[in-house]
Amino acid sequence: MLLRAASLPRSTFYYQLKALVAGDPYASLKARIQAIYDHHKGRYGYRRITAVLRQTGEAVNHKTVQRLMQQLGLKSLVRPKRYRAYRGAEGYAAPNTLRRRFQAQGPNQRWVTDITEFKVDDQKLYLSPVMDLYNGEIIAFQTGPRPVFGLVKNMLRSAFDRLRPGDRPLLHSDQGWHYRHPNYRRLVVEKRILRSMSRKGNCLDNAAIESFFGTLKSEYFHLNRFDTVEQLQQGIADYIHYYNHQRIKQRLKGLSPVQYRTQAMVAG
Repeated sequence: MLLRAASLPRSTFYYQLKALVAGDPYASLKARIQAIYDHHKGRYGYRRITAVLRQTGEAVNHKTVQRLMQQLGLKSLVRPKRYRAYRGAEGYAAPNTLRRRFQAQGPNQRWVTDITEFKVDDQKLYLSPVMDLYNGEIIAFQTGPRPVFGLVKNMLRSAFDRLRPGDRPLLHSDQGWHYRHPNYRRLVVEKRILRSMSRKGNCLDNAAIESFFGTLKSEYFHLNRFDTVEQLQQGIADYIHYYNHQRIKQRLKGLSPVQYRTQAMVAG
């Protein structure tokens, strides 16, 4: 009578009853996960807890630990560290000439750049792009396992290949050590490019490139799982191609950055 009243099939009722009798096959593992988490006062995430379990001889997959921690409502209390390239007052800091004017009337007038960090398990990958504020196009980028100056140098050289005779863009960045490096200053001076830098500790002065990083991570990085850094590296290149050639923007009249630039060139 109760099953009829609840519109519940007999098979479903007896399946759930059997499952309750059988118990949770992961109950013991959950208890060990909880104990490790409590011992380290919530400082360990699923990767470190997996490592501790493996040290004790437990052959467990990190994805299983992650799923069980989600069921238990356990999450590392340590906030992820955002990559910061500022090392103090090293080298020359340029004034904030851009002053948040994130528009341009034509290509190669105003560029913005920065570096962001990605993490795959215990490995890191750094992305150094440069964006043209005319259409939001990523005109050059470089990725690498370490945030060395060569990352920025190679990105700059690729960007310089986009310059036409007479182009003298304003290049805006934060005050990271890469952009205060003497070699960085020499490279841009050789191309007669004017430097601009955000005020110290003010990420809003470089909001355009920060917005791109947010879009890249929300639309691609956080929606996928990566087994290797190389897989992520190729994926970022594929996404940037998609971002430039296919992803439409309302402010560009429903066109992608490349479509907008190409249409303007034809119309001009």
